[in-house]
Amino acid sequence: MNIGAFELPNNLFAAPMAGVTDRPFRMLCRQLGAGHAVSEMVTSQRALWSSLKTSRRADHSGEPGPIAVQIAGVNAQQMADAALYNIDRGAQIIDINMGCPAKKVCNVFAGSALMSNEPLALLIIDAVVAACAPRGVPVTLKMRTGRSDAEKNALTIARAAESAGIALLTVHGRTREQGFKGLAEYDTIAAVKAALSIPVVANGDIDSPQKARAVLAHTQADALMIGRAAQGRPWIFREIAHFLATGEQLAPPTVAEAAQWLTAHLHDHYAFHGEWSGVRTARKHLGWYVRDLAGGDSLRAEINVAESAAEQ
Repeated sequence: MNIGAFELPNNLFAAPMAGVTDRPFRMLCRQLGAGHAVSEMVTSQRALWSSLKTSRRADHSGEPGPIAVQIAGVNAQQMADAALYNIDRGAQIIDINMGCPAKKVCNVFAGSALMSNEPLALLIIDAVVAACAPRGVPVTLKMRTGRSDAEKNALTIARAAESAGIALLTVHGRTREQGFKGLAEYDTIAAVKAALSIPVVANGDIDSPQKARAVLAHTQADALMIGRAAQGRPWIFREIAHFLATGEQLAPPTVAEAAQWLTAHLHDHYAFHGEWSGVRTARKHLGWYVRDLAGGDSLRAEINVAESAAEQ
């Protein structure tokens, strides 16, 4: 599996998720079997680059390569500038966000809202590819199937993106209107894969090794991207990798193994975010980890009132 000149260890990707896939979580997913992990989206608005949120998202210290950074925005020149800003801070792959359905993103016509404005979407793709090419940095694109069931234009944008020089394309099998509701569909992804020669990644509702195999078979995609199913279960990547390679189900981790991974993740999280912020932003991860355990609800309630890293 390659993205440009970068050879990846496997074809399982950790999806970019705002507020989730910070550097500590990406590194944990890579440790537990993901072959590639994309950063949280970084805004293209220059005025926000000095903010604490953006400066953290642009910090890749100690992160193994290739480092992939997702950028979001609606202005072609700003997006090109954002690509260069992140390359200067270590990005080796730039990913364009045309898949986020969040209202605060779509309300400014960014993310998946760009799919409703094909000329602007292609202007952004052209500008970012042109900015990255002299640096030898491949550009990837993540999008949805379209604005709605009645307006699915993923295939049109995919063909244009390939012609513009996009190196890899990820398709989430939902429309913008769906958000994360309903079921992902894979026929559109299969159609995009059949029409393109660049690698295509399937995304949406891949939550088990068996589902991973079925989606690969249905879409003939080159890779799979996993998002929400990795929340609280980052070892899903190694489970899928083992199943795809052997056809056998990997035994779940022991509680001791999971506790060791979680504790290491927490320490990395505190170091990255600082104790005050780290304790609070770790609560969602801890809640996901314990949600299926006996007594998980009461433990989560205790975790959520902890004020210090040591107590948490």
